[in-house]
Amino acid sequence: MTASYSAESDVVQICQDLIRIDTSNYGTEPGPGERLAAEHVAGLLDEVGIASELYESEPGRTSLVARWEPDGVDTSVPPLLVHGHLDVVPANASDWSVPPFSGEVADGCVWGRGAVDMKDFNAMVISVVRARARAGVAPRRPIRLVFTADEEAGSGLGAQWLVDKHPETVEGCTEAIGEVGGFSLTINNDLRLYLIQTAEKGLAWLNLIADGRAGHGSFRNDDNAVTELAAAVARVGQYEWPHKITDAQRAFLEAVSEAFEIDLDPDRAEETLARLGSIARMVGATMSNTANPTMLSAGYKHNVIPGRATAGIDGRFVPGGEDEFLATITELIGDKVRYEFVARQPSVETEFSGALVEAMKSCLMAEDPGAKAVPFLMSGGTDAKAWDRLGIRCFGFAPLRLPPDLDFVGMFHGVDERVPTDSLEFGARVLDRFLQLA
Repeated sequence: MTASYSAESDVVQICQDLIRIDTSNYGTEPGPGERLAAEHVAGLLDEVGIASELYESEPGRTSLVARWEPDGVDTSVPPLLVHGHLDVVPANASDWSVPPFSGEVADGCVWGRGAVDMKDFNAMVISVVRARARAGVAPRRPIRLVFTADEEAGSGLGAQWLVDKHPETVEGCTEAIGEVGGFSLTINNDLRLYLIQTAEKGLAWLNLIADGRAGHGSFRNDDNAVTELAAAVARVGQYEWPHKITDAQRAFLEAVSEAFEIDLDPDRAEETLARLGSIARMVGATMSNTANPTMLSAGYKHNVIPGRATAGIDGRFVPGGEDEFLATITELIGDKVRYEFVARQPSVETEFSGALVEAMKSCLMAEDPGAKAVPFLMSGGTDAKAWDRLGIRCFGFAPLRLPPDLDFVGMFHGVDERVPTDSLEFGARVLDRFLQLA
């Protein structure tokens, strides 16, 4: 790069400041909301002449939209959506080594809730945009910056709400980058795989419901709701889902096979994935549909057989796997138990190809000659589920070159969440190059 500015100059400070703004999302319970964080980001952008609009789905549940189209951009190209969420999951301070909203720098890392999910990416984007705006260096194409509320509770008050109520905020966008992807997986000193998210599993949160005959606890009862439910929950929890390998997963497995110079059998992939360290947990969860019992509720007294019992199931299905998932659940729970949806969101998938992907590859290799970009399927969900409804191709590309021994996957929603400062600076440099090419 020949531009006389430093894209990563204030990325660490911005990340610290964002972490210090508590945006804990408690789901159905009131929390601090995202208003203060959105106003802070708006101020940072306003300092360099970029105007923002704030949108509130409910008081305090604030999302920010900014259109950055300075002189010099190619307006014949559709704007690129660059999105991140402002909320974080709650943190129990007594579990942490440092106060979770301190933004403390220690041992070469920024610590705090949101350091990985996902105030790190927000900080990288903001630092790059500010540096370019100050230097008068335009991106190649128009940029639509969107920082949302409520992603950690399903995006209903954030991205999903914007798509429903204000789709004009991303009008014209056909491609997007956001979380979770672009982070490195070290194979050896000369090779690091950078996982680009091209797909994510769909979500089916279910309530299982068993109705029976209420009665005295001392009587025989052949229509006991608790018994029927318990048996159904056990069948669901113990079921071994067959492997269902998607295109993104297959491409990732082939890259792993090549990197380790082995022939990888998809039916025994877990044995090889174990060599990848902590990330094996995330990748292993994408080999098939999954359904985990998470909640049980029945009765109110030891000597009363209740007439109803319920259980919560966290179900996830791979792209193309929803019908099979629901059919299997129906078979497993049997005739005396039914299910209802608490939340239902589709899977998301796009191809690992095109000019945007080539720009990712080029920018990563420019900053890390040992980089190899590969697609992967994520087990969780992101705001991409909302943007996908508008036909926007979504990629997880929050570039970080990570230390080989860092349990990065464990940082998501984990205790002592942290991100290395040099990883933040690396990501800012990569994103700076990316905006030049994307």
